[in-house]
Amino acid sequence: MSLQPKLTRFNQNVLSKYQIYNGIFMTLPFDTITKTGVLLPLFHETCKKGFDSGDNPTVIVDTFFKKYQARRSDSSKIDLLFRFIQYIERQVVLFDAIEDAAFPIVNNMEGIGTLRSLKESAAAEGKLDKLRQYLEEFKVRIVLTAHPTQFYPGAVLGIITDLTEAIKQNDLLRINDLLAQLGKTPFFKHEKPTPYDEAVSLIWYLENVFYESFGTIYDYIQQNIFDGQHIDNEIINIGFWPGGDRDGNPFVTPEITVKVATRLHETIIKNYHKDVRKLKRKLTFQGVEERISKIETELYKKILNEKSTLTLDGFVSELKEIKQIIIDKHQSLYVTEITSLLNKLHLFGFHFSSLDIRQDSRVHHSIFTSMINSMIENGSKDIPANYHDLSEKEQVKLLSEVKGTVDLSLIKDEETLKALNTIKALKSIQETNGELAANRYIISNNQTTLHVMQLFAMLKLVAFQDDLTVDVGPLFETITDLENAHLVMEELYTNPAYAKHLKARGNKQTIMLGFSDGTKDGGYLMANWAIYKAKERLTAISRKYDITVIFFDGRGGPPARGGGKTHNFYASLGPTIEDKEVQLTIQGQTISSNFGTLDSSQYNLEQLISSGIYNSLSDTDLRMLPENRVVMDNLAKLSYQAYVDFKNHPKFISYLEHMSTLKYYAKTNIGSRPSKRGKAEGLVFEDLRAIPFVGSWSQLKQNVPGFFGVGTALKHYEDAGEFEKAQNLFKTSSFFKTLIENSMMSLSKSFFDLTKYMSDDPEYGAFWNVIHTEYVTTKRLILKLTGYTELMEEEPSGKASIKVRESIVLPLLTIQQFALKQIQELEKVEVKDTALIAVYEKLVTRSLFGNINASRNSA
Repeated sequence: MSLQPKLTRFNQNVLSKYQIYNGIFMTLPFDTITKTGVLLPLFHETCKKGFDSGDNPTVIVDTFFKKYQARRSDSSKIDLLFRFIQYIERQVVLFDAIEDAAFPIVNNMEGIGTLRSLKESAAAEGKLDKLRQYLEEFKVRIVLTAHPTQFYPGAVLGIITDLTEAIKQNDLLRINDLLAQLGKTPFFKHEKPTPYDEAVSLIWYLENVFYESFGTIYDYIQQNIFDGQHIDNEIINIGFWPGGDRDGNPFVTPEITVKVATRLHETIIKNYHKDVRKLKRKLTFQGVEERISKIETELYKKILNEKSTLTLDGFVSELKEIKQIIIDKHQSLYVTEITSLLNKLHLFGFHFSSLDIRQDSRVHHSIFTSMINSMIENGSKDIPANYHDLSEKEQVKLLSEVKGTVDLSLIKDEETLKALNTIKALKSIQETNGELAANRYIISNNQTTLHVMQLFAMLKLVAFQDDLTVDVGPLFETITDLENAHLVMEELYTNPAYAKHLKARGNKQTIMLGFSDGTKDGGYLMANWAIYKAKERLTAISRKYDITVIFFDGRGGPPARGGGKTHNFYASLGPTIEDKEVQLTIQGQTISSNFGTLDSSQYNLEQLISSGIYNSLSDTDLRMLPENRVVMDNLAKLSYQAYVDFKNHPKFISYLEHMSTLKYYAKTNIGSRPSKRGKAEGLVFEDLRAIPFVGSWSQLKQNVPGFFGVGTALKHYEDAGEFEKAQNLFKTSSFFKTLIENSMMSLSKSFFDLTKYMSDDPEYGAFWNVIHTEYVTTKRLILKLTGYTELMEEEPSGKASIKVRESIVLPLLTIQQFALKQIQELEKVEVKDTALIAVYEKLVTRSLFGNINASRNSA
């Protein structure tokens, strides 16, 4: 089976099965489903033919009703459109489940990029020792965030899991029942989740997926690469943001932070208890049975929140002693299972995953100022009364040497108290769950050295005094901040107090780069190139001061704005960028699509580990050639200028506000935080959250963040008769090749026929044409650059998956555009029918769900 081409495997195991099971779904004996199931294919066909003939969504919907449902009343027509949306949402779930079930067949679980492949190629090249040496310090950390890019409630996630299992076993009766359950299970969330709800839904993945997949990977490395020997390094670990990420989310309180850390602790204890119970059934030998029984009892006490004497160290040493007895006296029976549990204790401790705290530098500045003012007013000797008159340099010096404590009872401002109590919460979590449970604080929108030192001082004054067991991680986001990042870090590295802190932390510095706002700020090429160059400068400055810099990439790695393969990106970085660790945030549908099942989680984690190590084992010099740097620099600047001009277009903001689904994101109740940062009444670009921003372009099927400016930049070289320079860059730079391939995915998911009607709009027609022209130019020149005849030619199975998903949601997008157009027309009338507008607005909001869920390939 695996010898067949990947596309054939996809067609047989995904596409064919989808057609069969979708057929079953259509004939389920529910009144609403059977009627909808009969009419939806007719509507789908009307959409397809309509767009082929150049019709707009309104004409398409009207044509369908005239031809097939002429007798329906207006309200009955709207009712049918709602039912179509509900049906399509469930088709997407069905396709997800089938694709998940076929994952190990479509993807070669032992092929290139897997650990087995890595081990075999290292052995063949005589580099096993080098591989072991590298694995002794290399780490991959995936950080789960609650950023809302997925709309499945918990009940639906459960159905997907069960459906995947039933499909794997071809259990038709079970599949039938689950499809029926799916048909009756609501998708819509009537209330926004709390940050704690978000945390609980993500902890499900820790408990049911990562606990097993991390363990399996670590066991494999230990057995097959280290010949069964213990490895001090845990290699893979998990970070966690829900409950700790306060940036722009007023609902994350210190109490929630502690509650989430407690839930993580309770969950890992339950998992250990389950494993120990299984072991107890096997370790029925003399001298062992009583000891394993005692561990089980103590774990159970912890689950019940009763007083227990079991510590993490005690658990580990007891298991090690049991293991030794079994080796010495019981022919090593079940030693593998004990080793496996010891490995999990090594990976997850008593904390399961590390909770990060994050807040914006501007918020810190105001909190810090409020705290300082309170200290000065109350005659504190630790802060001079003239603090605010000092220069920035003097403030930095003073804060780096600050001693003493701040009395929180004297602080009256509620927001300041919340922020400072979060620092206290950090300390208390470390005391109960161990230091690794919460030992990193990220400053988003970090611009200066002072921003870092304000937090540094707050951490010490509030809770940590002389023993600061927290890493401060600045996040440089905008293009300007990325350009200045190395200067900020040099000031920190040469600050005696900060240097002393770093030494106590093993001379490691975490720096987060880009995150979501890089692309929003600078466009696709410039954002990625700015991050690449910032990493080079930060690597050089960190090496100069003997610091190991750890880069933490936001949003699934920098290229993810265009979709694509994150591991290819990491494998493309050369020796000028520090690569001891790979850290990236994973969010929304990326968690369920890339890591949602044991198979996909194991495969994608192995790919990430291999891609990080590939650089160091490879004899190929991936460093960018000087002439390539000139071209890359030029392309980035040209595309940046095109993007900035586009962003400054007088219609940019109002187009998003009036012609896209931007304002409907807040109504979906999928995330706990507000959909924009500021309190301004109108829409301000700076306040736009990156996810609704990117999502709105995706709903329009215009995917601007993944390609805009690329075509203009390439056209400059074509017009100058120097296109071969760009072609040479594509052939010789893995980094540029990866960016272009990811951009192709964005282009593949664009469908301008959907919004072609906007080109005639008196207000927005010219703006729509700007986007469409850039799309046409980018597509033509990327094909010319790569030599491909069609987009994503190099990845036929990925292309096929996108094609099916796009086909499933075509009717849904048509309904969405139809509803938006109806709202626009109704808004123009002097006496507004507010009730009808509300109905169409609900239609738009509901149509967001299926489309976003279908876009899992964009991860």
